[in-house]
Amino acid sequence: MRDRRAIFALFFCSGIAGLVYQVLWLRRLSLVFGVSVYAASTVLAAFMAGLAIGSLLAGRVLRRRIPALQAFGIAEILVGVTGLASPWLLDAASVVHLQVHHLAPDSFGWLTVARLACSFAILAVPTTMMGTTLPLLSAAVSAFTTSSTSARSTGSTIGVLYALNTAGAMVGTVATGFYLIPAIGIQRAFLVAALTNVVVGGGAYWMGRREASAAASAAASAAEPVEAATTTDESTALFPVVYWVVAISGFASLGLEVLWFRLMLQFVTATSEAFTAMLATVLAGIAAGGLLASRLLRRRISLAFWLALTQALTGFATVASMSALLWTVKHGWDTMSLWRAVGLAILAPAFAMGVGFSLALGAASRARSLAAGAIGVADRIGRLYALNVVGAIAGSLAAGFVLLPWLGATHALVALAGCYLASAALLVARRPSWPSAVAVLMVLAASIPIARNIGDPFKVAIDRRYGDLLPEYWRDEGVQTAVSVRATRLQHVLYLDGLHQANDQPAMVKLHRTLGHLPMVLHGAPVDVLVVGMGGGATPGAVSQHAGSHVQVVELSASVVKAAPFFSHVNYDLLNQLNVSVRVDDGRSFLTLTDRRFDVITADVIQPGHAGAGHVYSREYFTLVRHALKPNGVVMQWIGKRPAVEYQLIMRTFLDVFPNATLWNDGEFMIGTAEPLRLDPEAIGRMRTDAKTREALDAIGLTSFAVLTGWFTGNADEMRAFVGPGPLLTDDRPLVEYYHWLPPASAQPPLDLSAMTRDVSRFVIGVGR
Repeated sequence: MRDRRAIFALFFCSGIAGLVYQVLWLRRLSLVFGVSVYAASTVLAAFMAGLAIGSLLAGRVLRRRIPALQAFGIAEILVGVTGLASPWLLDAASVVHLQVHHLAPDSFGWLTVARLACSFAILAVPTTMMGTTLPLLSAAVSAFTTSSTSARSTGSTIGVLYALNTAGAMVGTVATGFYLIPAIGIQRAFLVAALTNVVVGGGAYWMGRREASAAASAAASAAEPVEAATTTDESTALFPVVYWVVAISGFASLGLEVLWFRLMLQFVTATSEAFTAMLATVLAGIAAGGLLASRLLRRRISLAFWLALTQALTGFATVASMSALLWTVKHGWDTMSLWRAVGLAILAPAFAMGVGFSLALGAASRARSLAAGAIGVADRIGRLYALNVVGAIAGSLAAGFVLLPWLGATHALVALAGCYLASAALLVARRPSWPSAVAVLMVLAASIPIARNIGDPFKVAIDRRYGDLLPEYWRDEGVQTAVSVRATRLQHVLYLDGLHQANDQPAMVKLHRTLGHLPMVLHGAPVDVLVVGMGGGATPGAVSQHAGSHVQVVELSASVVKAAPFFSHVNYDLLNQLNVSVRVDDGRSFLTLTDRRFDVITADVIQPGHAGAGHVYSREYFTLVRHALKPNGVVMQWIGKRPAVEYQLIMRTFLDVFPNATLWNDGEFMIGTAEPLRLDPEAIGRMRTDAKTREALDAIGLTSFAVLTGWFTGNADEMRAFVGPGPLLTDDRPLVEYYHWLPPASAQPPLDLSAMTRDVSRFVIGVGR
């Protein structure tokens, strides 16, 4: 009993480390390959492929007469060693990716192959070792099986192993998202995970050596299987169909995770905290379900009945939980807060998933468990897990690239719920019994009316958050994001994943146009211009009105590009401007790979607290921007009015890369230049000789040099005095994205820019020093 508890503790800690790695790998690889859904899906596929390969190899490892616990210990140590090397391997992957881009620029196919190859090269060893762990420990606990009663005990114990490992994964998710990254940074978080693996591995190896004689005896008996006097006939007959069930479950479960993340963003803001909460809720539900299943597996139960019922209930819970969230939001309940929303929509179906997969593990452990021994259990658990993972890879890709764009999120959710119901029907068909058939039919009958009337999450969420005065005019549930336009004859509003992004009202149009015009005028004679992000198109549209300019727009979401024509009356019909090129890509990835240089670089408004925004507010990002500027280039960075600590973090980081920065428009914009800014009083007059440019500048009130200088707020010395010494935003520690680690806004001093002299004379040619 003591050894079993020690094994449980080790596997729990292994789960913690595993999810720390997963979060860190995905974040670091997104810096290499970009945050587009194509790049993220490639990385996820490589990660899960390693798990599948490892789970299949576990039985082969045991056939080499290595005791299961020792093999598990070696695997954990290898995970730790390779995990510790991850940061250096990731840097190497960045170099390889850059070289492939230079050999085949803009080749989606070759870049995808490079991403997959690099990701797999980095993740192959640690993820393969991770994949071996559940089958190896399943073999370890099954080695003591001597009767049909202990066969049930083995199934229960494997269920507990799975549940505790998943619970550890949940702890790892929360620890990484809420503490490790903001507190110590990504590099040190890798070290924490690696040390955890090494400690777990060392402990397991020591236990394995202590039990070496017993393990060798068990392995020897397993290598020469004998017929058992008592076998679990139902499990043996059921097991072949269980393979199909777990593959379908894997497909549906990862597909649902993709859909849940898309749908929940309609109700909660897309922050790193939100994604952490969603993943933690999924894992917590699965872990709790696994613990319940482990209790069921101790009893003499009909696995066919309970597995069929659980699969059916998973489908029912999927549609019922989302329907419940929509109903409560529509009727004014306080269920749009983060943990309440994700708990209501995700926890119940995740719990049912955990029950179902653990019951499948129980079937694997019982089927011919006496005849095949520990190695046979490892083989069956490994194959089962591999099929589940392969199904998960297919499900995540199908959900993101097929179901979402073809069916929409709501119908896709119903379709995946139907997969669970179909797997229940498959079980009934292969192991027919009246109780199973009646139970599944009852659940199906309850599910159909809910699925038919589930409602529209996009409408419900936006109506609750912003009101229902504007009818939805257009929507596109694209691969990258869900975009909708609500409009009347008086107003058009653009929403991205349920949040307001842009509108056509005068104040917002002026802000976004100024983001384009101000750096153009400060440069004086710009030709090549980069705009990162499109939004409603007002910023790149304003830039396009300058004579002689060539505008490159880089927008992450194709759906946002599709929405631009609905704002043609404020973006100067951007997509039909001959001097504008639009590229659907990740802006940071574009800057990393491009050899082009620009006179002006500006960007749409990007909220620093949104998930992934740390990538475009870090010192490394601003360095990429500086390298992409021509010698006299100008970069515009929106900072906005925000809590003082966050404001100072962003400004301090910008100043570190652009020591000659200046502040404009009452502190809303920062301008970066490689050399000290020089303002030519005649430049704006020359630009205004072009009728189209003059009309565009007049639209924001930029009618003269005097108006321009009136927008000046402060110089670099004043900015440095304002921010003082302190931390910078880096890729390793993106504090602005993990804003919960910063003091709450109510505890921060008010933003006070009164020390800025607003004296622009030193920068004016012929006036300043």
